Amino acid sequence: MANILKEFKDFAMKGNVIDMAVGVIIGAAFGKIVSSLVDDIIMPLVGVATGGMNFTDYKWVIQKAVVDGQEIIKPEVTLNWGTWVQTVVDFLIVAFCIFVAIKFMNNLRKKKEEEPAPAPAPTKEEELLTEIRDLLRDRK
Repeated sequence: MANILKEFKDFAMKGNVIDMAVGVIIGAAFGKIVSSLVDDIIMPLVGVATGGMNFTDYKWVIQKAVVDGQEIIKPEVTLNWGTWVQTVVDFLIVAFCIFVAIKFMNNLRKKKEEEPAPAPAPTKEEELLTEIRDLLRDRK
């Protein structure tokens, strides 16, 4: 049993597992940010642009509810195509936001990589050869 616990500890403390855990946590937080962006900023603007249209209200009734007075005997059967359209629109907006964020990060990384590295200092051998070259040039 102690051997299994030691193996599990070694596995859990590997860099890849910890990096993955950090990535999952940051991904969840980023997901909340993007969801808030979609729900609180973008969708109200889309609602204004479409005249207050809310797709979630649209459905196709396959079978009407059976009602006896106030009691629902059999609920209505519907295809909620409006909810599906709303979900697809939400997905496209989230996917676009993630695309823009990744593109922005990749551009930052490219700019950092494009910075020229400083020229390496000449080796002792190169310095000696340079001195010999200069002495030979001055001799002529």
